[in-house]
Amino acid sequence: MVPSPVDNVLDTIGNTQCLQLQRVVPDGHARVFIKLESLNPTGSYKDRMARSIIEEAERRGDLRPGMTVVEATGGSTGSSLAFVCAIKGYAFRVVSSDAFAQEKLLTMSAFGSTVELIKSPTGKITSDLIPSMRERAREIASQDGCYLADQFNNQDVLVGYESLGRELVEQLPGGIDGFCGAVGGAGMVMGVSKVLKSTWPECRVIILEPGSAPIITEGRAGTHGVEGIGIGFVPPLLDKKSYDEAWAVSEVEARIMCRRLAKEEGILVGTSTGLNVVAAIALAGRLGPEKTVVTVACDTGLKYMRGGLFTSE
Repeated sequence: MVPSPVDNVLDTIGNTQCLQLQRVVPDGHARVFIKLESLNPTGSYKDRMARSIIEEAERRGDLRPGMTVVEATGGSTGSSLAFVCAIKGYAFRVVSSDAFAQEKLLTMSAFGSTVELIKSPTGKITSDLIPSMRERAREIASQDGCYLADQFNNQDVLVGYESLGRELVEQLPGGIDGFCGAVGGAGMVMGVSKVLKSTWPECRVIILEPGSAPIITEGRAGTHGVEGIGIGFVPPLLDKKSYDEAWAVSEVEARIMCRRLAKEEGILVGTSTGLNVVAAIALAGRLGPEKTVVTVACDTGLKYMRGGLFTSE
């Protein structure tokens, strides 16, 4: 069905297509589907949560015309919030870092945001980088007329991500046996899990993190290069009752998978999606034929063309 015309670009968020992977999934495995969240307006599923953060705050009266939205973000959340704020007329101040993709930093600026960078000495995401970004954002937000989005604690993000779960139920009415999702703030996996488990209680939900920064699986932080996940602490929104297992996935394997997805499936995605697909295939092997596993393309690989993701051998 061809979508109807809309008069507000925010209404183009969601209703993304779900694709069955054909070439990267070995024989004898369950079917693996990937939800193409890269088709959202800024190329990321974070558009869903950015809209719900802003509109839920508006509904309560916490965010009013003339106020400034503030957030610490690696860039995808920032790009999405910058997009929503531009449409709704709010100023947006971002605390980010040079450890994140230049494309994301430029996108936030293009939407009219003020971007402040905290330098990473190694150029990587260290255990103290995001906490230091959050602390600076809290300092800015303490000023009058500011609203801190606070994605890591804000329950409003779940409202946006539950829509992703509802779409999956409609798209795969025959049932979903397993769902894999990498964890940053954990809102996406928690929102989707709530819907899937209420529909199919036996659906196994696997949360993922970088193998070199296994804070959830092993209790120790580390350095990695997977943007959007592995934030250096256990996210407050993560509810142990809402997932079945936590896996640490090799960043090297994830990057190899990103290149395979581009060359074999025609899908350009970032490294967190590579983690998702590596894990989804592993789960598909465990569950076997006649089962269905789903994961998510978190964002578009076009955000990472200046790095080495698609050029390394």
